[in-house]
Amino acid sequence: MDSPPLPQLIVIGAAKAATTWIAHQLRTRPDVCMPGPEPHYFSREFHRGERWYRSLFTDARPGQLVAEKSADYLAHPDAPARIAALLPSVRLIAQLRNPVERAYSDYCMLFRRGQVDGDVDRHLDGARATQRRFLDDGLYGRHLRRFLDHFPPEQIKVILHDEIKRDPASVTAEVLRMLDLPGVEGDTRIGQRMNDGASAIVPLALRRLPAPVKRLAAPLRGTRLFEGARSLIARPVRYPPLSDDTRRRLADFYRDDIEQLGRTLGRDLGAWTEPASAVS
Repeated sequence: MDSPPLPQLIVIGAAKAATTWIAHQLRTRPDVCMPGPEPHYFSREFHRGERWYRSLFTDARPGQLVAEKSADYLAHPDAPARIAALLPSVRLIAQLRNPVERAYSDYCMLFRRGQVDGDVDRHLDGARATQRRFLDDGLYGRHLRRFLDHFPPEQIKVILHDEIKRDPASVTAEVLRMLDLPGVEGDTRIGQRMNDGASAIVPLALRRLPAPVKRLAAPLRGTRLFEGARSLIARPVRYPPLSDDTRRRLADFYRDDIEQLGRTLGRDLGAWTEPASAVS
């Protein structure tokens, strides 16, 4: 019996840069096999081995493009070499967002989950940050350089978050051309936001119910009764604002790396070196 295929495409990150959006554009196509959730094989699940990784793609049909998305690959120090060793010809998509905005959005995600407190300035302060991912994951120049040490530039498609916001249809068309896949006229999914941090959610105590309780409720999801009850208790999250001082410190923290990235990509990223109004 033949082994399951391996990916021909990997979306490598960065986290909070609309990787879920591009994965949705691909995953919903009949000519693409892109399982979810993220496997994180080349980062934190590498110990599971190649057989486990291949098993994720057993549903791939002949003729489908096989793909996966794990948004932590871009920042993981070992991921480039691991991917290159197994998949030297794989095509990669890297999506990059103003790193100040990305850091704040990443913080907001963990705040929404109840994993960090409301002291946003402390969490995004380089000297006091308890989780280095908030700052370090936005050092794109450093991270992309590691991938370019293992892959030729033509195998890596770099997309800027601003490009997705400005013209998602064009970005989608570029990706499909890169993958030799046909476009879809009038696809209403293209402009749809994914993982919207402004969405209302239920109180944290309910989100932390034991797994057995959640499994009992799972069959009710999507029903009129369930969604009606959810709408009565769900509320938008009020995120702690990011101070102007912290925005300036973050912009200074990323300045050298942004300049390196701009030289690598041959793009003007000067707007990223100015303190930006961060959004979730």
